[in-house]
Amino acid sequence: MISVIIPTLNEAQCLPTLLAQLRAEVSLGEIIVSDGGSTDGTRSAADAAGARWVCGPPGRGGQLARGIAASRGSVLLMLHADTTFPPGGLVAIEAALARRAEAPGGNFSLLFDGAEGFSRWLEGFYARLRRHGIYYGDSGIFVRRTALDAIGGIRPIALMEDFDLVRRMERAGPTLRIETPALVTSSRRFAGRGRVAIIAGWLRVHLLYALGVAPERLAELYDSARNRAR
Repeated sequence: MISVIIPTLNEAQCLPTLLAQLRAEVSLGEIIVSDGGSTDGTRSAADAAGARWVCGPPGRGGQLARGIAASRGSVLLMLHADTTFPPGGLVAIEAALARRAEAPGGNFSLLFDGAEGFSRWLEGFYARLRRHGIYYGDSGIFVRRTALDAIGGIRPIALMEDFDLVRRMERAGPTLRIETPALVTSSRRFAGRGRVAIIAGWLRVHLLYALGVAPERLAELYDSARNRAR
C-alpha cells in the first residue's frame, strides 16, 4: 500500500487539485495531510477529499516525520501541495519497485509549469543533478518503509530535510528515477527573482549546509530571501 504524505501551510488554493488527482489513482492506499498551522481552508480541502489530517508546528521536516508516523503504507510518497500528479503515477512507482527489489526508493522526473525559458533551463539543470544522485522533495520522493526505517527516518530539520534524506537513500542502494510519467511542479517560488539570484541562493544554502550551519538558520536566510523578492 502506498501512503501519500503532503506537508501543508495555507495551501487551500493548490491542495484540492492535487487531492482530486490522487483520488483518481487506482493504487492509492491513503493520503495524509500534515499541516503546519494553516489559517485558510486547507483543512476543509483535506476533509472534503477524505484525507487524514495531522497538525503540529510548521517546518517541512517535522511535518513529514509526523505524517509518516501516522501512516500505514509499506511505500511512502512525499509530495508538495503545488504538485500536478500524473495519471498512472502510483502504478509506475509500484512497477519500478517491483522490478528492482534492491532499490530503497527514488523520485520522478520533473517539469515546471512556468512558460518562461528559465523553467525549461531548470528542467535540464534538475536532470543533470539527478545523474549525480541529487534531487529534492518537489520531484516526488518515494521510499520503502523498511528502507526509511533502516536509514534513520526523516530528520525533523527546518530546511534541507529532502537533501538530507536523499543523501542517505543514495548510500543505501541504487535509487530509481521514473521518467514517464513526469511530475509537474509550480514555478511560483521563483516569482520576483532573477536567474542569477536564484542560482546564487541555491549555491549559498548548499555551501552553508556543507559548512555545518544549523538548518534553523538556513531556513531564516531562505525565507528572508523569498520575502525580499516578494
